[in-house]
Amino acid sequence: MSEVVDIASRDNPLLVRLRKLARTPGAYRKLGVVWLEGEHLCQALRWRGRAAVQALVSQSAWQQPALRELASWAPRVACVPDSLFASVSSLDSPAGIGFAIDAPEPRAARPGLPSVVLDRVQDAGNVGSILRSASALGFTQVLALEGSAALWSPKVLRAGMGAHFGLELVEGLAQAQLDGLDLPLLAGSSHAECTLDEAQLPFPCAWVFGHEGQGIAPALLARCAQTLRIPQPGGEESLNVAAAAAICLYATRRRGGWQ
Repeated sequence: MSEVVDIASRDNPLLVRLRKLARTPGAYRKLGVVWLEGEHLCQALRWRGRAAVQALVSQSAWQQPALRELASWAPRVACVPDSLFASVSSLDSPAGIGFAIDAPEPRAARPGLPSVVLDRVQDAGNVGSILRSASALGFTQVLALEGSAALWSPKVLRAGMGAHFGLELVEGLAQAQLDGLDLPLLAGSSHAECTLDEAQLPFPCAWVFGHEGQGIAPALLARCAQTLRIPQPGGEESLNVAAAAAICLYATRRRGGWQ
């Protein structure tokens, strides 16, 4: 049975903390809490069997049976006026429900897992989209090198649409920490001679995707066993990194027979 409390003060400590989490991408690292806003993310957390520590729900959402039942899955529920929920939300149209969860503990990369390596990929939408593709295509680990977008920030969470909860996520890595992966590294580059269609694609492997403007750092590119190009008969100079990642991951799994 959830503990339900009503909050009417804008200065309530819970709301102050959630505002910081909603507006500062890396605040979860300091506060130890991640903020999930919206029914879809909350349902995804529940479906994966992950624990929420706190629900925040607007008064109008609390009147909807489905959202009330979802909020009550958390051990503690705070019900607030719609205007106060909007003061926490970072969305143009506040969702009316959100969960606070414990931030994941820092962890090391696990060897042997099919992986995606993000080298300073900075756009939150791109990062979230790559996480969705990785989860859908069986790349179970995502490793974010220093300079990449914060993986548990609200914008990445929204773009990931729940993919976070089915992946091993490691962030803040240095290049040298990839040495223990025990996997071939593959890189995508529009300047590579060999195309994705021509290459032998090993699986498991670790695909590396780089900064939206600068690409993969030269030192990291030198570590890669293969550097491959996606054919683009339409003549574009390059693809968006999230689109390129989806193509590369799909091609790898299709070539491997979906084992």
